[in-house]
Amino acid sequence: MPLEEYFATGPPFERPIFEAVHAHLTSLGPLHLEPVSVGLFFKRSRTFARLRPMTRWVVLSFILSRTVTDQRITRRVTVSGNRERWTRGSRALDSRGQLAFASFARASA
Repeated sequence: MPLEEYFATGPPFERPIFEAVHAHLTSLGPLHLEPVSVGLFFKRSRTFARLRPMTRWVVLSFILSRTVTDQRITRRVTVSGNRERWTRGSRALDSRGQLAFASFARASA
């Protein structure tokens, strides 16, 4: 699905979050973006981060190989071995519109 087609049907609050996440992740190196009907998947050799729109927020999920304790992480799911998927709620952007998860993204990319 083309990116513009994806955003044509999504909530208006999703695009600014995508722009901030995409800008940060591309600053870390090349990646492949896969827009699908349920969200946006960011990939290198595998999916390492995704954005999924909900009714009033966007869920940001990413995979880390280390344990992180942070109040902004709302859910932790063990995927396999020592790799864990960390899902965060609606606070992907801070009050200045900057990525609140940037330090985690560097570790997962």
